[in-house]
Amino acid sequence: MPSRWAGSSQTPMTPAVLVWRAGHGLIAIWFLAAIGYVWWCALTGRRGRWLRPAIGALIGEGVLVVTNGGDCPLGPLGDRLGDPVPLFELVLSPRAARRAVPTLGAVTAAGLGLLAARARRDTVTSSVHGASVG
Repeated sequence: MPSRWAGSSQTPMTPAVLVWRAGHGLIAIWFLAAIGYVWWCALTGRRGRWLRPAIGALIGEGVLVVTNGGDCPLGPLGDRLGDPVPLFELVLSPRAARRAVPTLGAVTAAGLGLLAARARRDTVTSSVHGASVG
């Protein structure tokens, strides 16, 4: 029985596929961390220097995913390299993997919405109490 990590084919993985998976995995981890950071900022009301880059990266990724019909924009590159298994299928069932991108998109949108709502509320509260804004 072939390993889940090697995909469903009997073809051995090439070094290019291994490097590809490692790089794609690191990108995915970075985006997951960005989502977590946006939520942390939204829930705590704190703003760090990484918030704007995280928001920019997440919005950029969202635009690329929408442009790509709801799929990871890097998927076709993996296909060209000969990777038989989409990234999320390495750790999730095929059904869950298909739902991962839209679910993460919804979680991201909710976090960005909460962040924006809280920023608006904090701005209004600061204005009402006479604190300088901006």
